[in-house]
Amino acid sequence: MSIESAQAFIERMKTDEEFAKRVIECTDTEARNALVNAEGFDFTPDQVKEASGELSEEELEAVAGGFLLGIGGMAVGVGSRMCW
Repeated sequence: MSIESAQAFIERMKTDEEFAKRVIECTDTEARNALVNAEGFDFTPDQVKEASGELSEEELEAVAGGFLLGIGGMAVGVGSRMCW
């Protein structure tokens, strides 16, 4: 598990619309975590929170696409709808 993996996940959410859509469409935390892990990402909620803290508010909005971004049941980010 690493902060680098969390940063790579955030970048992918920001740049890969299809991936972001698949993550957001997961219906529960277990399915979402399985998808994220299957894509090669391995990070803790604290690591993604730390990585997202390094982004500006505008970058967080871009990553989350207007959604709250959460990992492992923990909401991280900004927006109006929960995806985690």
